[in-house]
Amino acid sequence: MAVDVVAFGPHPDDVELLVGGTLLRLATLGYRTAIVDLTAGEMGTRGTREKRQAEAEEAARHLGVATRRCLDLGDGRVTPDLHSKMKVVMAIRELRPRLVFTNYWESNHPDHANAGPLVEEAAYLAGLSRIDVGGEPHRPNRVIYYFVPHRVPPSFIVDVSDYYEKKLSAIQSYRSQFHDPTSSEPQTTISHPDFLARIEGIHRYYGALIDAKFGEAFYVREALKVDDPIAFFDKPYTRFV
Repeated sequence: MAVDVVAFGPHPDDVELLVGGTLLRLATLGYRTAIVDLTAGEMGTRGTREKRQAEAEEAARHLGVATRRCLDLGDGRVTPDLHSKMKVVMAIRELRPRLVFTNYWESNHPDHANAGPLVEEAAYLAGLSRIDVGGEPHRPNRVIYYFVPHRVPPSFIVDVSDYYEKKLSAIQSYRSQFHDPTSSEPQTTISHPDFLARIEGIHRYYGALIDAKFGEAFYVREALKVDDPIAFFDKPYTRFV
C-alpha cells in the first residue's frame, strides 16, 4: 500500500497533537497519508493498551488516513538500535512515502528524543539494496521534524486553520488520556484541564507567524530549494511578532 506521507509517532496521540492538521490538509488535497505508531503507549499512567488502540483507530478515521499501524517497539524503550531501525525500514519500504514526519530530536521524554534519530537513520537505510529485510529499497524525499522546540525557528509552517476543529476531534478520541472529570485515574500533564488550551495557544502562535489563525510548525535539516520565489511568496505578509 503506497502512500504519499507517513507520520511516525512515539505513542498514539503524538501525531494527532502536532501533525493532525497537516495530515487533514494533505488528505483534502488528494494525498494518501498514514500514521505509524512506534509503540502502543502501554506504559501510560491512564487507560489500557486495548483502550488506546481503539482510540487510535477512531482518531485515524477522523484524520482520514489510509492506514495506521503500530510497530510495538516498547513504550519507554524506543532507541535507534538495529532491531528497531529494521522494523522502521520495513514499514517505509512497504508504505513507500515521499515524505516522512518524525519527532524533533530534543525532548525530555526519551521516546520522543530517540524517535527522530531512529526514523531518520531508517529512512536512509531503507534505500540501500543490500539491506535484506524484505521489500524493494525505497528512500523518502525528505525527513521532516515536528515538536520543534520554541527556541528553534521552524523551517516552515502549515496553515491548518480550516482543519483545526477536525484535528481537535481526532485528539479528543483519546478520552482515556485527556481531561475527563468523571475519571478516577491519576492526573497527568496531558489530562490537566488546561492542557489542550496550551496546545491551542502554540498553534495560534505559529499561525500568527504566517498570518493565519492556526499553524503547525516543522523543521528540516537541509536548505529548502525555491524554484519560483514570485509564486512561493504569493501574497503580502504582515509581521505581527
